[in-house]
Amino acid sequence: MLAIVIPYYKLVFFRETLESLANQTDKRFNVYIGDDASPENPQELLEAYRDKITFTYTHFNENLGSISLVKQWQRCIDLIQDEKWIMILGDDDVLTDNTVASWYRNYEQFKDKANVVKFATKLIFQENATTSEPYLHPVWEKATDSYFRKFKALTRSSLSEYIFAKKAYDEHGFYDYPLAWYSDDSAWIAFSEQKEIYCINESLIMIRLSEINISGKKDNIALKMKAKEQFFKDFILERLSDFNKKQRLELLLAYEVAIKDQRNPIGKEWLTLGYYYLINFNGLALLKFIRRFFISTFKK
Repeated sequence: MLAIVIPYYKLVFFRETLESLANQTDKRFNVYIGDDASPENPQELLEAYRDKITFTYTHFNENLGSISLVKQWQRCIDLIQDEKWIMILGDDDVLTDNTVASWYRNYEQFKDKANVVKFATKLIFQENATTSEPYLHPVWEKATDSYFRKFKALTRSSLSEYIFAKKAYDEHGFYDYPLAWYSDDSAWIAFSEQKEIYCINESLIMIRLSEINISGKKDNIALKMKAKEQFFKDFILERLSDFNKKQRLELLLAYEVAIKDQRNPIGKEWLTLGYYYLINFNGLALLKFIRRFFISTFKK
C-alpha cells in the first residue's frame, strides 16, 4: 500500500491537491495530512473530501516548518501505519489522474530492484498561469547521474515527484539543511543504496512555482546558499567516489564556488579542497586550483 504524506500549511492551492487525489483512477493509497500549526484551518475543506479520499488529519500545535522543514516532514511520516512506500506531496502540487494507477502498473518492474521511483513532471508557473513542457527521464538511471543532470541544469527535481521505500528512509533519513534545500537531493542518492532510480514517464506530477512557496520566493537566497554549501560539504564530499572522475572535478569546483559565494575559504577548507583535488588527480584542474588558492590568499 502507498502512503501519500502531505505536510500542510497553505490553504490557497490545497483544494486542487485534494481534487487530484480524489480523481485518481486507482484508490489504493492512504493520505496522511500533518498540519504545521497553520493559521489557515483546512478542516472545512477536508470535510468535502471525507467520502472521496481515505485520509488521516493531524493538527500539530507547534510550528516546526519555520525552524526545520525536515523535522516537519519527519513527524508527518511518523503518522503513517504499515505502508511500505511513501510520497511526500506538497500542499500546492497536483497529480494527474493516472499517477497511482501507473505506480501499481509498473510495480513488478521495479519491485526489489529500486528503493526510489520518480515520475515525469510539469511545472505550473502560477504568476502567468502557464505550464512547462514535460520533464521526462531515463527509465533506469543511477542516482548520482540523476542528480548530476540536475546539477548541470539538464533536468529538474523536487520532493513531490518521488516515491521511496520506507525501509530506506528508516535507514538513512533526511539531511536537515536550511529550508530543506538539497535535503531531497541527498535523500535520493542515500535512499537508492547503489540501486538505480526507476522512472515512470506515463503520468505526471504537476509542481507549482509561486511567490509563496520556497522554490519561488526570492527573499531566501542567503539560506539557499548556506544550504548549498552544507550539502556539498556534508554529503557530496563523503560520496564523491560514487561519481565518475569528470563529475567529481565539477562537483569539487561547485563546492569551492559555494564557499566563495558567502566568504573567503579558510585554511581548513583550502586543505580539504586540495586533498580532494589531489586524490582525484587531474593536472590542469589541480594547477588551476593552486592558482586560485594563491590569488585568494595573497591578493592585496
